[in-house]
Amino acid sequence: MEKAAAIEAVVVAHDSAEVLPACLAAFRREGVPAIVVDNASGDGSAEIAERGGARVLRMDRNEGYGRANNAGIAASGAEFVLIANPDLVLDEGAVAAFRAALAAYPEAGLYAPRIIEPDGRYFFQARSLLSTFLTNPRGASCQPEGDCCAPFLSGACLLLRRETFLALGGFDPAIFLFYEDDDLCRRVADAGLALVHVHDAVARHGRGKSSAPAPGRIFRSRWHQAWSRAYVSRKWRLPSPALSMFLLNGPRTLLALASFRPALVERYAGSAAGAWAFLRGRSALAREGVE
Repeated sequence: MEKAAAIEAVVVAHDSAEVLPACLAAFRREGVPAIVVDNASGDGSAEIAERGGARVLRMDRNEGYGRANNAGIAASGAEFVLIANPDLVLDEGAVAAFRAALAAYPEAGLYAPRIIEPDGRYFFQARSLLSTFLTNPRGASCQPEGDCCAPFLSGACLLLRRETFLALGGFDPAIFLFYEDDDLCRRVADAGLALVHVHDAVARHGRGKSSAPAPGRIFRSRWHQAWSRAYVSRKWRLPSPALSMFLLNGPRTLLALASFRPALVERYAGSAAGAWAFLRGRSALAREGVE
């Protein structure tokens, strides 16, 4: 009997103490060892990860999602790495389904589970800003009923060969947060490798619960979404959305201020500020003090 491929999970945590125990317990149940890359958490996430049986890589500062994953995957010695958000929990049998997919589709470069959202629906993004195939320009939604190739797989959970990840240069280190998965998917596809949705590998995603709530979190999140979208658009020679995002969200911010709704103000102001920062040539890493 052929020996099963070694799989190791890599989980990036930042103030993820509330969700880490369930995430790591599922990996233990599935027989998958885990590396937790702790992005300078202040809530004891690293200690919780150690108690949960994970190997912990402690970062001196918050390096962002992609850069921390790069460090964790470099530290792994497994043939395959399973990238997962800390608020993601694998269903029983998910790893067996992944192994079946590895055998059935050995030519693929990326595999992702059927991700179930908190409301019971499952996530499947039928288009990507960067996809050059299965482009679905109108964004028609069609939920698959089995395994299929996809234009995009969510960075909330990805399985791939460690060798492939390293050969492609890992996640783009210039991105602090958001669109690093779109960028990786594009590079995998450009390398001639398929992106496969594995329907029988099921994972439950908390969506937005990876980190504890903190003041300014909405602003910061929207800043990085706007900046990263502009960055990957420039990287892949697409029309820049930066100016239009700034012109759209600037007035929205003023209207939101009149509504006295702080969350709405943060949302629009963050998007406008991220787009403006990109237009001025400021990097995401500079904003976070990582450079």
